[in-house]
Amino acid sequence: MKKFFLGFAVVSLLVAGVLSYFASGEPDGLDKTVEDTGIAEHAQDHPLSGSAFADYALGGDDRFTGLAGVLGVVVVLALSFGLFWFLRKKSDA
Repeated sequence: MKKFFLGFAVVSLLVAGVLSYFASGEPDGLDKTVEDTGIAEHAQDHPLSGSAFADYALGGDDRFTGLAGVLGVVVVLALSFGLFWFLRKKSDA
């Protein structure tokens, strides 16, 4: 089981770190629709728009998209591991 989780973590980190550079920078369907209908003129930035992970890049710099992906995977894996560890059933032995 440990080999599976280690493999899962390695593949997740590779996908986040390498494939994220091939992602499109064009707006997705929702963003495109908001721009086309003029709703974007009335939109406001959310409170975290200036955070380190805004726009899927560290500090808004597209050169760090892969690093932002890797850090995101590490955070999610750490939180998941911590939650599963906290909620695990303890044996009576």
